[in-house]
Amino acid sequence: MSAGYPRRIVCLTEETTEVLYRIGAGELVVGVSGFTVRPKEAREKPKISRFLDADTAEIEALEPDLVLAFSDLQVDIVRELGRRGLNVMLFNQRSVAEILQAIRMIGALVGRAPAAEALADQLAQRIEELRARPLPRRPRVWLEEWPDPLISGIRWFDELARIAGADPLFPELAQEQGAVGRTIEAERVRAAAPEAIVGSWCGKMVKPAQIRARPGWDTIPAVAHDQIYEIPSALILQPGPAALDEGLDHLVAIVDSILAESPQLPHLGPRRARGVPMPRD
Repeated sequence: MSAGYPRRIVCLTEETTEVLYRIGAGELVVGVSGFTVRPKEAREKPKISRFLDADTAEIEALEPDLVLAFSDLQVDIVRELGRRGLNVMLFNQRSVAEILQAIRMIGALVGRAPAAEALADQLAQRIEELRARPLPRRPRVWLEEWPDPLISGIRWFDELARIAGADPLFPELAQEQGAVGRTIEAERVRAAAPEAIVGSWCGKMVKPAQIRARPGWDTIPAVAHDQIYEIPSALILQPGPAALDEGLDHLVAIVDSILAESPQLPHLGPRRARGVPMPRD
């Protein structure tokens, strides 16, 4: 690495940590989000933040020369770190294209542009291959990000589902920047009659029985035919590489399962999202 690039980096969310490790710059990371799942070795780093709050004094004590943040929801943290004289880069990606752009930007910031370009190109190529695959039809799915109030999938979740071959409901909501704009009445979802439900609830456990118990939802084809799926939030709600490969692969498997009309597949435990409906209880 050339001199003059950051050598001590704090990541306030997981996806920037993942990018740095995947481009061979994991040794630069000195602090991570408490929600960090991947890579495994990053979990050993000091945990200095959750999503909406961070220990700014502890971050300052780590003496970072760069702090990476994500989302307008972290603006208050970024402002305080700026007051403490730290260099902070706030990303705000919402689309697949912006995720790829963020990967390239992170690489440039740390002097690993070629590695970041290679990673982004690899992910983009896979996306285009899946986008072009022939399908007999596109199943209509409800993407659920939160159960109460009901919130539809964020933009990259919606886009990835389309790339996988699904036809997500309410595409206009996916364009909304914040979760409040993606809130929707349960009756609208029921009336739209999705043939599958794909949920990913960050920090929330939702059981299939709870979905089936929603008033009037027993008439929805997805519920009547047990086409209810879950993708772990760490795989689809983090706007980084994992969403574009593992998360996308899960969506492809779900679409293939729906098209194969085989809802009664065996439960695979924590890997159930790979095309396998959630168990009944």
